[in-house]
Amino acid sequence: MMNVLLTGGAGFIGSSLAEKLLQHPDVFLVIADDLSTGRTSNIPMHPRCVFKKVDVNNYEDISSLFFQYSFDYVFHYAATVGVQRTLRLPVQVLEDLHGIENILKLAKNGRVKRVFFSSSSEVYGEPVEFPQNEETTPLNSRLPYAIVKNASEAFLKAYYQEHGLRYSIFRFFNTYGPKQSTDFVISKFISQALKNEPVTINGDGQQTRTFCYIDDNVDATYNIFLQVIENPDTENHIINIGNDNETPILELAKLIIRLTGSKSTIQHLPPLPEGDMKRRLPDITKMRSILKRPLVSLEEGIQKILQHPVFLKNIHHESY
Repeated sequence: MMNVLLTGGAGFIGSSLAEKLLQHPDVFLVIADDLSTGRTSNIPMHPRCVFKKVDVNNYEDISSLFFQYSFDYVFHYAATVGVQRTLRLPVQVLEDLHGIENILKLAKNGRVKRVFFSSSSEVYGEPVEFPQNEETTPLNSRLPYAIVKNASEAFLKAYYQEHGLRYSIFRFFNTYGPKQSTDFVISKFISQALKNEPVTINGDGQQTRTFCYIDDNVDATYNIFLQVIENPDTENHIINIGNDNETPILELAKLIIRLTGSKSTIQHLPPLPEGDMKRRLPDITKMRSILKRPLVSLEEGIQKILQHPVFLKNIHHESY
C-alpha cells in the first residue's frame, strides 16, 4: 500500500484528483485541507481515504500527518486561489510560501519519493512569446500569487539539488468543471446565464484564455503519477497542463449564453486594475504525449457541466 498525501484536496482540482487516485487499488489517500476555500462535500467517501482539517502553512499541523502516516508521495495543491481573492489578500497569498517550505522540509526527512506541485500559468506573467513553453519561455511574474508559485518552483529545484528529492511541477492553465466555484470565469458565466442575469466581463473581452476541462487535467497528472510509480527514477517534470484552443472572453460569454438558451445580455465592467493578462496560450506538446487522446473541446466541456448535478447544486453557493 502506498501512502499518499494530497493537500488542498477539498478544492475543485484537488478533490477531482482524489477521486482519480483512489481508482488505484494500492493508494491510501490522506486529504489535508483547512477548508478556507475547499468544501467537505467535495471529499470522496472511500475506505482508503481519510480527511484531516490541517493548515499546511502551520508546521505543527502538517508535521503531525507526516509523523503519523510516513508518506510515499505528496501532492501539494493547497493554495489561496481565485483572481479577486488573491488580489484582495496579497499577504495571505505570500503566506503560502510557508506551505511549500513545510512540505519539503518534512518530505526530505522521510521516505517520500516525489513531490507533485500545482504551479500556475501565472508564472509566465505578461507573455513574451507564444506558445508558452516550459523550457524556453521566460518567467515574468509580478503579482504575489505568481511570485509565490515561481518561488515554490525554485524551492523544489533547490531541494532536489541539495537533498535529491524528486519533483513534478504542473503549470495549470485555466481549468474548469462541475465542482468549480463561481469565483472563476466559466462557472460565473454559466451561473449568470442560467439565472438570466447580465453576464459580466471585465474590460472589452478581447483578452484570451485557453480552457482545460477537468478530466484532461486529472488524467494527465494521474498518468504522470503512474509513470513515477513504475519508475521512481523518472526525470523531474515541468509540464504545462491546459488546452491550446485560444478563446476571447467575449466569445466565451456568447457561447455560454447560446448553450444555456439564456436571455442574458453582456455587461462590460471596468478592467481589473492588474493581473488580467492579455493572452494565454500554452505549448502542451508534453501533455498530449502523456494523455494520448484528444482533449475535450470547450463546447463539449460546457455541455458536460450543464448536465452535471453537482454544478447545478453548487451554483447556489458563492464560495468554497
